[in-house]
Amino acid sequence: MAEPLVVGVDDDFRVRESIARLAKSAGYEPKVFPSAESLLESGALAEAACLVSDVRMPGIGGLELQHRVKAAYPKLPVILISAHVDEEVRSRALREGALAFLYKPFDGEELLRAIQRAIEPPIL
Repeated sequence: MAEPLVVGVDDDFRVRESIARLAKSAGYEPKVFPSAESLLESGALAEAACLVSDVRMPGIGGLELQHRVKAAYPKLPVILISAHVDEEVRSRALREGALAFLYKPFDGEELLRAIQRAIEPPIL
């Protein structure tokens, strides 16, 4: 059985690498992209178990990506991250269905918990 695919999108190479290393360390298969456009062109969303995306990126930003993902893959959990503290953006993202909204620099354990919550069913 293949590991669940965690897709990450961030225009910062270091953040992409951090997401990939974190996902891999938890036993997930990471696939990271430098832009929302490159992700959307890749077809990876059809296989994804979770999406982690930056909010502010050139071109299509994280909120627009979330909107597109929810329209095409309504059950795909979305986690948004941002270096800019903006409660209005955070509230909108959560109201529109983001599973979590974290601020950079994010704590690796906090992001990992959000990814695990997105992928693994709750124990009853």
